[in-house]
Amino acid sequence: MKLVKSLLLGSAAGLIAVGGAQAADLPVKAKAVEYVKICSLYGAGFYYIPGTDTCIKLGGYLRAEVALGTNSSYGPANGSPAGAHNRLSNYYTIRAREDLNIDTRTATEYGVVRTFFDGVFSWTTGGYQGTGSATGTTAYTGTLALNTSGATPALVGSSINGTDGNTSAGSLGVYYAFIQFAGFTMGKAVSQFDAPWTNYPGNNFDGLVGGSGTVTGITQFSYTADFGQGVTAAFSAEDPTAYMQAGNQNLTGASATGMIGGAYGSNAIGGSRSPNLVGMVRVDQAWGLFQASVAAHDNHVAYYGANEATGHPDDKWGWAVQLALSIKNIPTGAGDVINMSAVYTDGATRYNFQNLAGSSYSMFGSSGVAYQSVGFANAPDTVYITGSSQETIKTWGFRGAYTHNWDPYWNTALYGAYAQAQYGSLAKNALCGVGGVFVTGVAQAGVTSCNPDFAIGQIGLITRWTPVKNLTFSADLNWTHLDQKYAGTVGYAGSGATAKPAAVYELKDQDSITLLLRAQRNW
Repeated sequence: MKLVKSLLLGSAAGLIAVGGAQAADLPVKAKAVEYVKICSLYGAGFYYIPGTDTCIKLGGYLRAEVALGTNSSYGPANGSPAGAHNRLSNYYTIRAREDLNIDTRTATEYGVVRTFFDGVFSWTTGGYQGTGSATGTTAYTGTLALNTSGATPALVGSSINGTDGNTSAGSLGVYYAFIQFAGFTMGKAVSQFDAPWTNYPGNNFDGLVGGSGTVTGITQFSYTADFGQGVTAAFSAEDPTAYMQAGNQNLTGASATGMIGGAYGSNAIGGSRSPNLVGMVRVDQAWGLFQASVAAHDNHVAYYGANEATGHPDDKWGWAVQLALSIKNIPTGAGDVINMSAVYTDGATRYNFQNLAGSSYSMFGSSGVAYQSVGFANAPDTVYITGSSQETIKTWGFRGAYTHNWDPYWNTALYGAYAQAQYGSLAKNALCGVGGVFVTGVAQAGVTSCNPDFAIGQIGLITRWTPVKNLTFSADLNWTHLDQKYAGTVGYAGSGATAKPAAVYELKDQDSITLLLRAQRNW
């Protein structure tokens, strides 16, 4: 009996032990996994951030390009050393760039809250300019690099063999970083003054004059009202310090040598006092769009001389107005479009000679009557002389393009631009009048016409091939003409940066022809 009882108790204990082991091995209920869900509220490419009601979209492009006939990423052969047109000038400049943008949107009771960021990582080859050394030493002109101590940026890679400048061509840029909420835009975004195509009505060429173009964004606080039926209006306060100041130049500091280099005096922009004030009205319809923009720009100068005791000119407000028109669905083909704009500025030059184009020119060429020829020009916002008030520079211009689609894979655009700058009596007397900077001395005895007014004319042709979606190959050929108003010959002291010797040069209009070959993959 005791044996049976022991067997029964042992069997029960064994079953309990086995049951406990099996219970311990049962799988624990897994925590619910939050899968990424498509967000269809704002178009293709948006997804919900897991655990939130915020939608996010990632995008960007990778670009590889080579520009022929320029030392810049893609502008005319101008300045030092590109405008020298000698052994220092690049035959080509190469760039590789990755762009990344992040777009987030959240629906609220006040409307959509949006944030947008667009940054670029670039590698651009530089060039070499002269140092004036008797042994012909040159210095690298690539991107400035910040040293590890955080001190003033220094030029990296000055050696001829380039062994100590291999990283200086890399750069990081922030194009856009803004918040939009209830009609307000706060941060770095395209100026409300700009046409929707900025300074690219149909081109890849960066240096197009004839209008504004803050393609890398300008910091602002703006409000946009939507009146329905495609009608919107905006008012914006925008920071001019990075992109919208063409200069306030004291002509007392001008010299003939400096003028030939594209500088008409000592630039003396003061601290920021007021943002640019911008207003815009726009109509979007099936046929295209029309936009009218106005801007006011405060020209605030530092001092006439080295310190406060030298005095200063009073502030002077400049202004600009621009009209833009886009015509779609034209009968020449599906998707064909005409984009055009016209602008007038008075003391606000950057709204015509936009930042990537610049407003200072110095270009050399051949001559049949002198050592070489030279053309130069400059268009600041205002000029003055010590003791005088500021005098504004007046400019006007236009740009446009016609784009034709041959088929779904090929399109061609013909584009052009024109801009003219006009000086007032103070500047013309200081530079070209009796005793003026550019007509005094034996060296300038050959000058037969002296006038700082000038014009820039441009025309280009671009063809694009898109063999598969979001992969485009393009070739953009551009001609830029500097129409300057000086004539005769001038004795030039020369420049070490461009390796130009002291000699007699002919004053003559100049030309630049560039070609951009680009491959770009959008994603």
